[in-house]
Amino acid sequence: DTDRALVLLEEYCKKLRKPEEQQLKKAIRKVMGIFKSSLFQALLGSFAEKATRHGTISHPSLPAAVAYDVLGCPKD
Repeated sequence: DTDRALVLLEEYCKKLRKPEEQQLKKAIRKVMGIFKSSLFQALLGSFAEKATRHGTISHPSLPAAVAYDVLGCPKD
């Protein structure tokens, strides 16, 4: 799901061309950097493991959910 979130964010960044959109583009790129970081991946793995153990979630969907919320995409 992290990879899917990164793809969505990258596609959205490509659409941001206006000068007033550059601050948003910069912020999205920071989020993408966080998603790619080893610390985030480790925390996500720990979260997914605990949530799966407790029956909260069946797969690690947090990054995609964040991207969908940021981009206003429908959650298929």
